[in-house]
Amino acid sequence: MKVFDGTNVNYIVLGSGTEWVIFLHGWGGSIDSFKFVAENLKLNKRCLILDFPPFGKSTEPKTIWGVKEYARALKEVLDREKIEKFDIISHSFGGRVAIYFSSVYTDMVNKLVLIDSAGIKIKSLKKESKIFLYKIFKHFGIQLNFGSSDYNSLSPHMKKCFSKIVNEDLKCYAKTIKLPTLLIYGEKDKDTPLCIAKKLNKLIKSSKLVIIKNAGHFAYLDNFYECKPLLENFLGG
Repeated sequence: MKVFDGTNVNYIVLGSGTEWVIFLHGWGGSIDSFKFVAENLKLNKRCLILDFPPFGKSTEPKTIWGVKEYARALKEVLDREKIEKFDIISHSFGGRVAIYFSSVYTDMVNKLVLIDSAGIKIKSLKKESKIFLYKIFKHFGIQLNFGSSDYNSLSPHMKKCFSKIVNEDLKCYAKTIKLPTLLIYGEKDKDTPLCIAKKLNKLIKSSKLVIIKNAGHFAYLDNFYECKPLLENFLGG
């Protein structure tokens, strides 16, 4: 379907039941990132999984999108399907959208799952050094490529979206969340390290943090059969 700026958002609906679970994948992912999970969780709920633009079968946003615009696009999809109450399972970038959405549309979300979620800015000496060097070389007309692989693979337009997203600190939204929240993080996650998990755990007063041993940034896939009962008990109980 087309959303507010003419961008096409692709999504699928799986399962049956009167209750809903919305799956929000990470940056660069797609419906396939969560399809296996949705098909194998025993929740007796309908599942909606979307492709965040421009991934999967969704098109590139026509304007510069940040977290708020992605949340607005999600809201339009939900309104089209007449989904008013639901749980959210999110991963990484999807967690950014989930945090903002749960804070702004409080009455729509029952329970929230954040898996290896991003959204909290942390200071890094290595990162600050790269930024400093980039600015120095830019001053002398020398262009260096310090971007991540996620950033470097994007179109010029999507690089602007990506920069807007990663520079948004969602602390102010996280601390307003009151609904039951489950935080699942991989012990060896280097993309969204445990310091982010612990900060979110403090900010979201109703949250519980579970650390999955020997798992990385994709904890729900690295050790699905440890995450599976956690998700079923939290969302089904």
